[in-house]
Amino acid sequence: MDALFSWFSSEEEERNFLDFMAHFMLFMAACTFLSLLFQNVPYGRYASSKYGFPVDVRLAWFVQELPSLLVPLCLVFWASSSKMSHLPNQLLVAMFLCHYFQRALIYPLLIRGGKATPFASFALAFVFCVYNGFLQVRYLSHHADYPADWVTRPLFVVGSALWLTGWLMNLHSDHILRNLRKPGETGYKIPRGGMFEYVSGANFLGEITEWAGFALAGQSVHSLAFALFTAVVLCSRAAAHHRWYLTKFEDYPKSRKALIPFVF
Repeated sequence: MDALFSWFSSEEEERNFLDFMAHFMLFMAACTFLSLLFQNVPYGRYASSKYGFPVDVRLAWFVQELPSLLVPLCLVFWASSSKMSHLPNQLLVAMFLCHYFQRALIYPLLIRGGKATPFASFALAFVFCVYNGFLQVRYLSHHADYPADWVTRPLFVVGSALWLTGWLMNLHSDHILRNLRKPGETGYKIPRGGMFEYVSGANFLGEITEWAGFALAGQSVHSLAFALFTAVVLCSRAAAHHRWYLTKFEDYPKSRKALIPFVF
């Protein structure tokens, strides 16, 4: 696999390329923020046939998320990964792989019902996962250079704790959403329990917290770009859900916010 990187004339040139990828993701986050002011992300309850033919939701989640697992594994085991002998790099890559192992291999199997995903949304998610999986793990496995005491520094400790908190919040919130309806029931229900008592987008809050912690622990423009792009997309999603819930249910809790407890 190292042959794929032979077209870079030096390690510095490859590092500059990864930096460019990160800055381009920041640019795309800004563009996405502007576009989402005028439309919702077209999947789930906001899906539309104008974004392409429908893809089975389980298949879509499995295929689109899989590159975020397979690309990093290939980079770690089949390419030069000189930094993977260092504990900070190992832990940060483990955080990334832990999330996408669950998201690609377990989450699709747990989906109950769910609307098909428009092909355009599926294709864009797939491309993003290839792009981001390569960016995050190539940087961490081959370029990121952390001091030996990095894992004991406050920012890494706090960031890791945030990542774990967000990951658990995301899993718990997904569990609540999956069990809203009893077997045979249809239609939408108000989610209750966990962080849903405070916000409409508890699952989104969990994932945003997760990658904010990852960025804090990693302290790189690469992880920052990922965290910001995720926040832009999921903030829009949470706000749209909140507006939809308020319109759909007359008894929806008025004190519940969209994404940030007691604030927004």
